[in-house]
Amino acid sequence: MPAMVKDVMQLLCSVSEKRKMRAAFKQSGKGALVTGAVAFVGGLVGGPPGLAVGGAVGGLLGAWMTSGQFKPIPQIIMELPPAEQQKLFNEASALLRNLEWTDVVQLTALVMGSEAVQQQLLAVLVNYVTKELQAEIQYGD
Repeated sequence: MPAMVKDVMQLLCSVSEKRKMRAAFKQSGKGALVTGAVAFVGGLVGGPPGLAVGGAVGGLLGAWMTSGQFKPIPQIIMELPPAEQQKLFNEASALLRNLEWTDVVQLTALVMGSEAVQQQLLAVLVNYVTKELQAEIQYGD
């Protein structure tokens, strides 16, 4: 992988790590479906109390099913195949063309010093993750 692509991938990792971004993949939809289904069955079988119990049991079951399905964005970026990293690089590099940098440390310092550039890079990253990877973004812990 060319050095510039690697540098920009590390930059995107730094920016997304600062925001504690994670992605939830389609399995989280399964958890919601299970929760709703168990709550529905509980409501049919036990009326309002059954709905409450079904919702609680379904929620626990759904949470158990989807545990571990949320991945940190930096991990996802580094696991992307080279062709996908190149795609992401092409989108991000349009924002970085006017910056003068020689290595990833200098690039990261320049970007971290500008909230506007960080926001633009985050928009590129969110767009890529939601459109290309069809994942949902989650911020914080």
